[in-house]
Amino acid sequence: MAKNLVIVESPAKVKTIKKFLGANYEVDASNGHVRDMPKSQLGIDIEHDYEPKYITIRGKGDILAKLRKEVKKADKIYLATDPDREGEAISWHLSKALKLEDCKDKKVYRITFNEITKNAVKAALKSPRAIDMNLVDAQQARRVLDRMIGYRISPLLWAKVKRGLSAGRVQSVALRMICDREEEISSFIPEEYWNLEAELRAKGSRKKLEAKFYGTREGKLTLKTKDEVEQVIQNLEGAQYIVDEVKTGERIKKAPIPFTTSTLQQEASKTLNFSTQKTMRLAQQLYEGVDIKGKGTIGLITYLRTDSTRVAEEADQAARAFISETYGAQYVATEETSKKSSAKIQDAHEAIRPTDISLTPVLVKESLARDQFRLYQLIWKRFAASRMQAAVYETTSVRVAAGEEKGGYLFTLSASKLKFDGFMSVYVQEDEKEENTVLSEKLEKGAVLTCDQLTNSQHFTQPPSHYTEASLVKALEEQGIGRPSTYAPTITTILARRYVVKENKNLYVTELGEVVNGMMKKAFPSIVDTTFTANMEYLLDRIGDGTVPWKTVIENFYPDLEEAVTEAEKKLEAVKIADEVSDVPCDLCGRMMVIKYGPHGKFLACPGFPECRNTKPYLEKIGVACPKCGKELVIRKTKKGRKYYGCENNPECDFMSWQKPSPEPCPECGSLMVEKGSKLLCTNEECGYVKVNKKQSQE
Repeated sequence: MAKNLVIVESPAKVKTIKKFLGANYEVDASNGHVRDMPKSQLGIDIEHDYEPKYITIRGKGDILAKLRKEVKKADKIYLATDPDREGEAISWHLSKALKLEDCKDKKVYRITFNEITKNAVKAALKSPRAIDMNLVDAQQARRVLDRMIGYRISPLLWAKVKRGLSAGRVQSVALRMICDREEEISSFIPEEYWNLEAELRAKGSRKKLEAKFYGTREGKLTLKTKDEVEQVIQNLEGAQYIVDEVKTGERIKKAPIPFTTSTLQQEASKTLNFSTQKTMRLAQQLYEGVDIKGKGTIGLITYLRTDSTRVAEEADQAARAFISETYGAQYVATEETSKKSSAKIQDAHEAIRPTDISLTPVLVKESLARDQFRLYQLIWKRFAASRMQAAVYETTSVRVAAGEEKGGYLFTLSASKLKFDGFMSVYVQEDEKEENTVLSEKLEKGAVLTCDQLTNSQHFTQPPSHYTEASLVKALEEQGIGRPSTYAPTITTILARRYVVKENKNLYVTELGEVVNGMMKKAFPSIVDTTFTANMEYLLDRIGDGTVPWKTVIENFYPDLEEAVTEAEKKLEAVKIADEVSDVPCDLCGRMMVIKYGPHGKFLACPGFPECRNTKPYLEKIGVACPKCGKELVIRKTKKGRKYYGCENNPECDFMSWQKPSPEPCPECGSLMVEKGSKLLCTNEECGYVKVNKKQSQE
């Protein structure tokens, strides 16, 4: 009988797939990519049609030698790498490295499966195809673009900041987005507003009804000052409170759609506190196969890199049958539950779902590690919920008119009661948990209410939130930047480079990140432009579907990049890169210490290195006296590298500010002022003085 060789990417898949195929099949792994461009040079022949130069990756020689032996024994070779453009490229590189095109006596096929199950693998073997060169070219274009940007711009960062830094097509834009958000937050000026609530009672009842101030019959009113609130309270003295309108109805809460890579990363971050990298690592394990007691090694979920919400007909029917049997026929969805496909969706993939709905989390719990189980349970519940009916709430909203005789105001009350739990019997999203709220009294139109008291409270508008890994992934996806395979590596890179630090889930830009972003914005504005990057992603997708030749994209991009690099090099020639001498003597040898730049920002080092290796933190003074003790304020950093302003006399003096203090005192009360974008704000809340900062506005 003919001998068949199946080559997959990961050794973890070998065991799973071998179980499905007979002794006539040999299954082996390439361990990911086997060829890449050399690290020591650009690896792209600019003079000859931008042709990339590929070499065998160090350490892959033995793997290729073993695969060549297997190829010799086989009559048919199936390249079964992952079902995306990266996997397609790995198959093409394997074909080249193993010289499969020269094997005239052998048949070479490309097969893909979206899940590692017996049915999926057998079906793939029955429908083999040729390597899709459009997908290969899309990956080549992406790799060449990333290489051009990294290898042409990174040395400039190195020269400027003098460390092994890097720039990247997606990472530089992600850093820009985080820096822009930081600027929005630091320049945000809170605006005051007030809430007003009425504690009401129905006639002859002791039960309280909390009604919120709405406005007038003309529309909603926002109370911005204490004077405005007091005016309303004054107008309501002795006023009558009458139920003006009672509305009852139903509110439908639709079932969620199945997970894509992006939404899985977001939800795992919110509910399980997983980093994007951890989510992908665990999902990879669940996809490749886990040893389940009594069943052997099973691939538990479908392919983890996807932006599609499509579900195979067979899986959809199985899920609906399972739900009907387990929860009842009334819980089964009666309509299609997926979102319309977007032009951005790269492949005809499925959503991320369990490969077998009957393998409930309870059944596999003993066989999985704790975090594997938690992620599988999240995926299983989300998919089951996506095939279920919507939840239905009974709603009641009441409008109360007060003081109509004096012009009148409106207050509102509302209640919501779960009537049918639907999909919520299985799955509730972290940020959508709802409690039933019930009105303590049944109210009818025209009923007169008693007001026991009016309560007011002061509030301030809040600045935008700092990005978290989850919200950054969402923003990258919404703006069309990066693809399912790039979100986790992008975030991992900017954290590893210490351009950004993570504190309590929030991402903060470091001083190093600010320097790199500032230089990129100045010298390479298009590289860090979100629209430009999204357009580039669009072109890469068009290469994938055969609409645009990949070399055309490269030849249109490279000359502009080269011109920008040449211009930046001229500017950099004027930059003084010698170490700046400080006024701090070395404790060990007496030389004047110099200011250097490290991964965590600036520090002081002895110029006598290597004889003297003394280093000290560099406290950069900002020419402002501490409002608490009169010593000088300096720039400090948290343990993770986030910048703030504190007293040089720390720990004796605990003054600190996230905003940059101004040397100019408040002209009204003499207190410290801080910079907020183009304005200076007095730190004395009772004063509240604001001034346009001419220096900032001119910049």
